[in-house]
Amino acid sequence: MKKTDSRSEDAVEALGLQPRPSSLARFKRQLFWGLALIVVLAAGALWKSSRSNGPISYQTQQVQRGDLTVSVSATGTLQPTNQVDVGSEISGTIKSVAVDYNHRVSQGQVLALIDTSRLEAQVRQTAASLEAARAKVLQCRATVTETRAQLARLREVQKASNGKVPSKTDLDSAQAALDRALADEANAGATVSQAAATLEAQRIDLAKAAIRSPINGIVLKRAVEPGQTVAASFQTPVLFTLAEDLTQMELHVDVDEADVGKVLQGQAATFTVAAYPDRSFPAQVTQVRFGSKTVSGVVTYETVLKVQNKELLLRPGMTGTATVTVQQLHDVLLVPNAALRFKPPQTATTATPEQPSGSLLGKLMPHPPRQQSGPPADTDEREARVWILQDNRLQKIPVTAGATNGSMTAVSSAALKPGMRVVVDTLDTKKSP
Repeated sequence: MKKTDSRSEDAVEALGLQPRPSSLARFKRQLFWGLALIVVLAAGALWKSSRSNGPISYQTQQVQRGDLTVSVSATGTLQPTNQVDVGSEISGTIKSVAVDYNHRVSQGQVLALIDTSRLEAQVRQTAASLEAARAKVLQCRATVTETRAQLARLREVQKASNGKVPSKTDLDSAQAALDRALADEANAGATVSQAAATLEAQRIDLAKAAIRSPINGIVLKRAVEPGQTVAASFQTPVLFTLAEDLTQMELHVDVDEADVGKVLQGQAATFTVAAYPDRSFPAQVTQVRFGSKTVSGVVTYETVLKVQNKELLLRPGMTGTATVTVQQLHDVLLVPNAALRFKPPQTATTATPEQPSGSLLGKLMPHPPRQQSGPPADTDEREARVWILQDNRLQKIPVTAGATNGSMTAVSSAALKPGMRVVVDTLDTKKSP
């Protein structure tokens, strides 16, 4: 046996299969660190398993009975009830401006004057042309009288001479002269009418040189200065912007398409502005317009709210954030929205028959799926339900959900009573070692 062993050792040594001392030491070190890594991983798995298998605590809130107000929020700008842009229909140079910003004006009051020198000269010229046309009418009338008398004498002579004199040619010439005189009279009359109409139009332009206020109101904008030239040839320039009554204003807000079906005419609302952040102003919905606006892919509908501004605190152009009360419910059962969204966790509390739940091998080695204990999963995710704790176990209660204000929802259920506590979330009560 010794000879055989010595021969084997000689063969191993001859073939170079015997591990060298340095390689053996390196192998032992790798084996040591590998076992250490396995121990660390096993310890981590055990620690995680001990935490995951701990008891679960739940956060609950009380079911209430009370009133629920459903509202819709929207943002918009304040505008006067009646805003008028005042411009000029004629061109010219501004001679004077009689009002400034925030001035109160009355209907018919002069706001500005345009230089009328050229218009006055045109009026005088047209008036003279009208007088000349009227004189021409008188001249034509005299010619008509003369030619008519001459034609009458020729006819008397013809009758006295039994048709011998004058000749038929002379009678035709006299008749033609009368017809020409009548035509000239009619033309002169038309010229008079034309001159009169031109004079009337120029006098209207002369009157419009005084820019007057069409309403009783206040000056919001003044866009003209004395000496400025106004050109109204192609487009009427806006010189003043007037607001009729700032004690009555409108808030134009954009309501999202998801909420527009809830907003109706006559509903009450409140709004706030940045100038008075601690104050809420009352308003009322007067119009929900059918025309839509799309901004950045969001479809909204313009809604008009009537606003009382007797203190004149609100100004045109202010941004208002409105809250429209679309529904009010009284004496209803209320639960938190979080209770309707809560889903119970699925926890593993029983061990598999193949491996004990507390063994290291059972933690590290794969095994068949464990049996789950706890509340069953919902068969219909669309079914409204809440969960309560009964004997430290979750129990599902079906409910019928109604209106919501974003935090509380009105529900109806025969099994749910005021004062009961519903589960809204889970609490992590475990502490790190």
